[in-house]
Amino acid sequence: MLKSKTKWNFTYKDTDADEGMTGLAGVSDLTSQLLQRRGITEEDKAARFLQPSMKDFYDPYLLDGMKESIARVQSAIEQGEHILVYGDYDADGVSSTTVMIEALKKAGAICDYYIPNRFTEGYGPNEAAFLQAAEDGFSVIITVDNGIAGTHEAEVAKQVGIDLIITDHHEVQETLPDAFSIIHPKTSREYPFKELAGVGVAFKFAHALLGEIPTYLLDMVAIGTIADLVPLKDENRSLVYLGLKALNQSNRVGLRALKEVCGIDGEIEEETIGFTIGPRVNAVGRLQDASPAVDLFLTNDAAEAGHLAGFINELNQERQKIVTQIAKEAEELLLSGEQPLNEVIVVAKENWNPGVLGIVASKLVRQFDRPAIVLGIDPEQGYAKGSARSIDAFDLFQNCMEVRDQFIHFGGHAQAAGMTLCIENIDEVRKQLCEKAQEKLSEDDYQQVLSIEMSLDMSDVTIQQIQEINKLRPFGMGNPKPLFHFKEKPKELRLIGSRQNHLKLLFKKEQSKLEGIAFGMGDLYTRISPASELEVVGELGINEWNGRKNVQVMVKDLKVPTWQLFDYRGSKHLEKKLEFPADQNVMALTFTGEKSAPHGLRVIRVEDIENYLHTAPLHGLVLLDLPEKLTELSSSVQRLAPDNIYACYQVENSAFFTSWPTRDHFKWFYGMLMKRKSFDLKNDREKLSLKKGWNVGMIDFISQVFFELGFVKIKDGLLTVETNPQQKDLAESLVYQERKEQLSVEQALYYSTYKELKDWFEQQRKPVKEEVLNGL
Repeated sequence: MLKSKTKWNFTYKDTDADEGMTGLAGVSDLTSQLLQRRGITEEDKAARFLQPSMKDFYDPYLLDGMKESIARVQSAIEQGEHILVYGDYDADGVSSTTVMIEALKKAGAICDYYIPNRFTEGYGPNEAAFLQAAEDGFSVIITVDNGIAGTHEAEVAKQVGIDLIITDHHEVQETLPDAFSIIHPKTSREYPFKELAGVGVAFKFAHALLGEIPTYLLDMVAIGTIADLVPLKDENRSLVYLGLKALNQSNRVGLRALKEVCGIDGEIEEETIGFTIGPRVNAVGRLQDASPAVDLFLTNDAAEAGHLAGFINELNQERQKIVTQIAKEAEELLLSGEQPLNEVIVVAKENWNPGVLGIVASKLVRQFDRPAIVLGIDPEQGYAKGSARSIDAFDLFQNCMEVRDQFIHFGGHAQAAGMTLCIENIDEVRKQLCEKAQEKLSEDDYQQVLSIEMSLDMSDVTIQQIQEINKLRPFGMGNPKPLFHFKEKPKELRLIGSRQNHLKLLFKKEQSKLEGIAFGMGDLYTRISPASELEVVGELGINEWNGRKNVQVMVKDLKVPTWQLFDYRGSKHLEKKLEFPADQNVMALTFTGEKSAPHGLRVIRVEDIENYLHTAPLHGLVLLDLPEKLTELSSSVQRLAPDNIYACYQVENSAFFTSWPTRDHFKWFYGMLMKRKSFDLKNDREKLSLKKGWNVGMIDFISQVFFELGFVKIKDGLLTVETNPQQKDLAESLVYQERKEQLSVEQALYYSTYKELKDWFEQQRKPVKEEVLNGL
């Protein structure tokens, strides 16, 4: 047995396959079922989902504040006023800044941009920057991807005569800034879709300002929307779908340079942004001022673009090293007990780079299955600054807003947030958030959930089927890549990767073949018996190599639902095979009391089993030697009921390879003694062995049985016949019984095939039915 690491939520019913949508041209039953899982059951909605177009874009003037904002900007353009775009340092902020600057310039504005430094200024508007903008002659500031929490800065802008236009998408807090205007989907009652990214809001502004849809900006919209992890539903889906097409046709010099340094060859998909482009754009603002990322997308100079792209790629490599180091330190602080590993992780240390702490928090959430806040302490300033990530069941924004008085600055979403607080408040924030988690969360809430859309037979998985699934792209938040469930025995299971930390699986069934990759699951290799049937949950894809295409499942989780037998009989290298996680209850069983187990495993004697029957469930039972009788092992297995059995015994002085004498062998040997009256074991045994072809051990065994039954005397190796012996059956001899039992034990437990041994244990695991006697 091997339990899954996550909770599997089967989102379908067995009858779903018969209730698919019909009548929609070009839509298969599979696509229909997947659309149904997403709540799409009407043909017009299905058509819009599968074939997004610019017709799906909503009127930008449905956003509150848009009309007066456009009028103010147009007035500024006519009057020659200077406009400052105030951006943010993440990928959404960088792309938002690029979109707004390009739209303003096309409209004829005199404009520039400003992105605050994450380390010296922090997120969002700040008073010093606004005062400097006024001094530099800017009369209009347009925030992108920030500003909704800038109540104080809005007052500062009014005092210095700057008209502040806020465009944002972050969660609205208790008090709205008193700005010239606010453009925000969640403050706009008439706007149908509330989940635009910051770049999506900037794009709506550009649409309104230019009087037409600026398709040349869609490449930036795709980058910011995907990188910011907003739901790819409704208008976002259309923006990203068309944005990806624009990306692949884009002549943007900076984008082409970035593709080159990233080694992107071929079509850009949502994963390309999520795992390659997005992290590099984010890396700039994580380590320094984010302006080079904006400059990269704005430049028309190929040489400059090449230089900037190379610089950004180097920053990303540095960022990866920093993340690895901080994540290691945070893990050590928690596992050592130096900082508490509670319901909500709050871990802090001096000199941690605040720019990468969101990534570290994400790693901790995945590792420990609980919300995590990671803070870098600045002892000179007296505050801690960092980021938080959460599990699905714990709304970070809502819960942190309930302790808002503990923070100097706070903002974010349900699953991600950033904050600054005084050092002395760290313990109190941890205490209060843990109390809220205790109140609101159950034990199940801490386990990651995988929502499974369908169970498939391996033989049904084809390239054509995967191409059908891909009609639902782009995948992302709100439209996850479908997860499928399989049951199959792997034909091959091996470790791959330079650190041997990934699993490669191969399933074969009739003419079908399905490859599987389980990244980061190499630790499960020794916990899966090669003959076990696996249940696998994963994403389907196509692996192309040397011009050949094969279907592939990217494994997200797996389990073995039944007990497993690990066949290590006769192995002399058990140290490498018997490796168990610290949380596994595993014991080794000996029938002789003379065995030790590798890795310091607890060894118990068979006679002491009674002391372990009421302890925690037994995950593994390691059998170190063979019992004298099969019933001893049968009883032990029934009583301990282990999840897995490890057969690690060897055989010495095997009875199996000593010929087992038949009754005719005994009869002939006794007749020979009657004729000769005596038999010298030392001198005559070898001669008899050569003459009859009998094993020497068999001759000794027959002699011992006859001696025990009183048929012969043995003195100094000389056998002589007893006169008038009692008539006895061979089975009355204990030597005969023990050797027969030993042979049965060896045949059943050592010289059997894997299947025979598994079947034997299967029978022993079945509970014994008690007889009913006199009503008891």
